[in-house]
Amino acid sequence: MGGFSDVSSNYQDPRFSKHVYDNVHGNIFLDPLSLKFIDTEQFQRLRDLKQLGMAHMVYPGAVHSRFEHSLGVYSLAGEAIHKLKNQQGLELGIDHFDVQTVKLAGLLHDLGHGPLSHLFEREFLPMVNGSECFMNSFCYRSHEQMSVDMIDHIVDEHHIEIDAEATKKVKEMILASSKYSIATSGREKHFLYDIVANGRNGVDVDKFDYIIRDCRACGLGCSFHFQRLLETMRVMGDEICYRDKDYLTIYKLFSTRADLHRTVYTHAKVKAIELMILDALVRANDYLQIASYIQDPSQYWKLDDTIIKTIETAPGQQLKESRDLILRIRRRDLYQFCNEYVVPKDKLENFKNVTAQEVVCSQKNGGVMLREEDVVVSNVRIDLTRGRCDPLERIKFFKDYDCEEKFSIANDRVSHLLPTSYQDMIVRVYSKKPELVGVVSEAFENFQLLTYGIKTQVHSTPDKKKRRI
Repeated sequence: MGGFSDVSSNYQDPRFSKHVYDNVHGNIFLDPLSLKFIDTEQFQRLRDLKQLGMAHMVYPGAVHSRFEHSLGVYSLAGEAIHKLKNQQGLELGIDHFDVQTVKLAGLLHDLGHGPLSHLFEREFLPMVNGSECFMNSFCYRSHEQMSVDMIDHIVDEHHIEIDAEATKKVKEMILASSKYSIATSGREKHFLYDIVANGRNGVDVDKFDYIIRDCRACGLGCSFHFQRLLETMRVMGDEICYRDKDYLTIYKLFSTRADLHRTVYTHAKVKAIELMILDALVRANDYLQIASYIQDPSQYWKLDDTIIKTIETAPGQQLKESRDLILRIRRRDLYQFCNEYVVPKDKLENFKNVTAQEVVCSQKNGGVMLREEDVVVSNVRIDLTRGRCDPLERIKFFKDYDCEEKFSIANDRVSHLLPTSYQDMIVRVYSKKPELVGVVSEAFENFQLLTYGIKTQVHSTPDKKKRRI
């Protein structure tokens, strides 16, 4: 196994580490190798990437950054691997190389994240480059892919002395949950790849940190306690398993994540602001060449959330449309939510995203005629973590520490109160002009009648007297 060219026993000694105080995990000790990555302009960029994008416009406390989240994942990754090493180190062959690579993967997993949370990679890039970008790695990069590219750039740019085998393993761990990852079967110590980004069943320290951190920042309660899982986890058959007593703790992990998606990440007004930012970025792209930054890590690190201020304060007419959209956000003149519809469970499998064109074409004759540019549709998927599948199916449990058998827990053994469906698909429609809210809502209801034979009754009307936070 490869090693670190500058590794010594000092890496385990707090006297040779710096520490920072985190409001979630307390003191976090940063070893010398990790500090070499942290003390670069590329990593410090994460301070200017809000963890939740534009959610702070609705939840004012949600101003925490990818920087503190990355430190939190680093801390939890270290805690997880140290617990396994202390409890099963000889049995599993966990060495310092494993400890350091897992910690680095936690620290660097979001290094390549784009601005404005996931809006940049999931909506902006496909819109400016075409939907075929998801099939073309040149014009589309997941943030995981950009992270591994950025690691290579930092190592070369700052001459960080790290073994090539260690760098390779760190990058593989970051890609472990990505659909762009290479196959994970046959890897030595496969369980190590499940700690930071778990592509096997979705239980990982990345989720542990952002769920607790996001709930706290938004002022929401959280009944999920990750420490219980860290204390009792055990590797069996090269897989991290949990006590069967902890199945509800794991279920709370997934249910809390889904609640955050519903109440924060895809909040109707947060989404309205994101849709306006998306339009502003698309209009500014030809002039600022924003999308081209993804092709070169030496340029990409310069792109962060300050792109909004760049557009907002730019002189000249080239960015006027984008500036006007951002000004509307500042003055709370937002795209207006009109109506939403939860897709029936039996229609989910064959569901295709609804478009503004479909809504406009469903308008009845007479009155104001809608144009496609008047309407914007948001197709929101919310699941527990595995789409329409039960997340507990992929997780293995054990009875007690004397038992060598691992097993799955069937849903009906957990509780009859748990859902039988694990995904919601919500179609929301917005009007870009307040005076068209009623017309857009009526067209959307007619679309529902034509598509599903029923329509919703919940809709919004503009209220200029009401302060919309």
